[in-house]
Amino acid sequence: MSYILGVDPGLSGALAFYSPTTLVTYDMPVVDGGVDAAELTRLIRSMDVSCAVVERVHSMPKQGVSSTFTFGYSAGVLRGVIVALGIPLHLVSPTVWKRHYRLGADKEASRALAIQLWPTSADFRRKKDHGRAEAALMAKYGAEVVRQ
Repeated sequence: MSYILGVDPGLSGALAFYSPTTLVTYDMPVVDGGVDAAELTRLIRSMDVSCAVVERVHSMPKQGVSSTFTFGYSAGVLRGVIVALGIPLHLVSPTVWKRHYRLGADKEASRALAIQLWPTSADFRRKKDHGRAEAALMAKYGAEVVRQ
């Protein structure tokens, strides 16, 4: 079975492997304050991934220099691992994939939609699981829009 990988980048982000019959989510693997590239590679290799849909990120106003650097570094590690594994990479801005689901910037709305779409999943039960929810929605977006 082939999966579409959806990724909410950043240290509090997540990975979601989606097929029409299966959804598997993981919190972003982190070590020493950064993305754990080795564990990220192992997770992605363990699944048959046909393409990856990753949120296109950028620095935000009023973000500190250190946190901006950490976020950018993490996003770079993530993209590097995906490309090095030979997986087609699709960068999608938050406004594009969220518009597809009629969502705004509220992460709690993304989590509520994920609960509605996957009611038997325990992956979204905590408030802090918004990263998993957004990764899952991006992977589903990839199946509905990118892979058509």
